[in-house]
Amino acid sequence: MFAKRHPVRLTAIALPLAAAVGMSTTAHADDWTPTRSIEFIAPANPGGGWDTLVRTVSRVIQEADLAERNFAAINVPGGGGAVAWAQIAGDSGNPHKLFATSPPIILVPLAGTSRYDHTDFTPISRLITDYSIVLVAEDSDYQDLNDLFEAMRENPGLSVGGGSAPGSMDHISIAGVASAAGLDAAGVNYIAFSGGGEAMTSLMGGHVEAVITGAGEAAGQLGPDSDLRALGVSSPERLGGALADIPTYQEQGVDYTFDIWRGVMGPPDMPAEAVAYYEDLFVQMLETDAWQKARDQLGWIDAYQDSEEFGAFLDEQKEQFSEVLSELGLIR
Repeated sequence: MFAKRHPVRLTAIALPLAAAVGMSTTAHADDWTPTRSIEFIAPANPGGGWDTLVRTVSRVIQEADLAERNFAAINVPGGGGAVAWAQIAGDSGNPHKLFATSPPIILVPLAGTSRYDHTDFTPISRLITDYSIVLVAEDSDYQDLNDLFEAMRENPGLSVGGGSAPGSMDHISIAGVASAAGLDAAGVNYIAFSGGGEAMTSLMGGHVEAVITGAGEAAGQLGPDSDLRALGVSSPERLGGALADIPTYQEQGVDYTFDIWRGVMGPPDMPAEAVAYYEDLFVQMLETDAWQKARDQLGWIDAYQDSEEFGAFLDEQKEQFSEVLSELGLIR
């Protein structure tokens, strides 16, 4: 069943930014401003998608002088995000704490490895869509995606690493594309690491045959002199910037796409005035030249949603991912 349909597409049509601001909470952004630095948490080690988003957002806000207070990037790794979520859940109402989020906020709890899910936090804004990318070492024998899958057919123990927990985003992504290529999705030997950076180190050390990660976080490591080779990207069309030469899965005869939304959430019961402040701040950020340059270099696509829209989107994602995880036998 899993191989006979497209996976859930994780993007939605975003409103123009000006319209999105008009639909934000009834509180006004000028009703509250930060009184100290904002802790901006990446729930993983440096080098992964959450870390890339946190550091890019923090840098652009500072460079564009959009906020009077500093955004301090903090890494809290462990449990595919669960360690950070437990800490943040215990800081109810704190308007000076944010964290980067993406599909694992839904997938990890569904797989039974976190007691906290998206409903325990305050949605702030969805910001972008990223895509999955499959990487091997430059000296690998695998020249394209189908070479890798043929090797996986011959050797089911062949390992593919990723920076998210079992049953989470990278696992779902590689299982889905393998299934679309005719392999048993549940039989993929996925090795979970604590972040994309650790997964990449393991690849270069020869401990896994391939890595699946976010295209944005891999963009800076690809190029003519890179030690890595990209076999394919999960976007419906080729991306730009450093990723322009990488073929899509569909170009290689594997009819599969996978979108990775990324956004920002806060602790439970964050004041509405603070939510409105951050909504307004992120809209301003998305319109800056610095953001647009970074976005294009990383192969991201703007996909803004305000707090209310993002919350509804997360509820929909939970319903959709429950079906996918059931098919993989990963619902507990």
